Amino acid sequence: MAQRTNREEKTTAILNGSGLQVTVTQKSNNPEFAADVYAGLTAKEKYLPSKYLYNKQGDAIFQQIMAMEEYYPTRAEYEIFETHGQRMLDYFAEGEIPFRLIEFGAGDGTKTKVLLRQFLRKNAQFSYLPIDISANIVEKLTADLKENMPDLTVKGICDDYFRAIEQLRQPSNGQRVRNVVLFLGANIGNFSHSESIEFLKEIAVHLSPGDLLMTGFDLKKDPQRILDAYFDKQGITRNFKHNLLLRINEELGANFNIDAFQYFPIYDPMEGSIRSYLVSTKEQQVSINAIDEVIHFDAWEAIYMERSQKYSLSDIENLAQKSGFEIADNFFDQQRLFTDSLWRLK
Repeated sequence: MAQRTNREEKTTAILNGSGLQVTVTQKSNNPEFAADVYAGLTAKEKYLPSKYLYNKQGDAIFQQIMAMEEYYPTRAEYEIFETHGQRMLDYFAEGEIPFRLIEFGAGDGTKTKVLLRQFLRKNAQFSYLPIDISANIVEKLTADLKENMPDLTVKGICDDYFRAIEQLRQPSNGQRVRNVVLFLGANIGNFSHSESIEFLKEIAVHLSPGDLLMTGFDLKKDPQRILDAYFDKQGITRNFKHNLLLRINEELGANFNIDAFQYFPIYDPMEGSIRSYLVSTKEQQVSINAIDEVIHFDAWEAIYMERSQKYSLSDIENLAQKSGFEIADNFFDQQRLFTDSLWRLK
């Protein structure tokens, strides 16, 4: 339930993909963010798009998450790169073709740097193009790499993944360069099954014969171990979710009291999906000036925040087939908690 407040000075934003018109005050510097928050918090079942978790503060908290003892995916993927980097390079540079390592959602590049160092030591002919929606992340990563890996050709891009990759299909001089797209860290798990297929098909459309895609998949395992990775005792993951409410307060003029929203994740082993929520611990109203709304919350009403899908090997094979790829190789950590699956176009 939402109420209008009495504010003036308004402009209109269009919510991408839906055609929904939302009245946004001129005090908002990010009308798309405002429109997405409006759509989510006025829906029958409230939600907030997880992409907005990653502002400067969110980026910093997520680095803390990746360092947690409970959060195994980062360590597992790090081990994979340390162990299998040479095999990956054999695929990437097959036929002695130069390649571009294009990373979607690069983050701080901690794990990818393991590969970059190995490839530089092998004198591989390649460049690295980290793509991220966070300008803060791209700027910091690019500056760090230029300082610490001066021999690396790097170009950071803050843009939509597909707009960026479309510009990279072939260089203007006509020289053949293999595009190797990296989508690491189990980010694919943020999508539903149908969304994953749609996303992967879109990648396929933007690739050429001989190009490769390597995607990180968090594998199905002991349900308690999965849940522990998203419900740490220190409360770091809770802080990560709460930070989005603080961002809405700061950027959209809201008055969320984060202490009145309880973080609650659940794991469904049948579906292989962990879902996280923020639950209102009391009946309350939240004013959001930028969208001229007062949002009503019933006691124990939830906001859906994020999902993280876990996969079997047959699930991965199914995704590859349905999205126009075939599996070239799967790289595992020793405990087989995680795999980086390398695909080529059919």
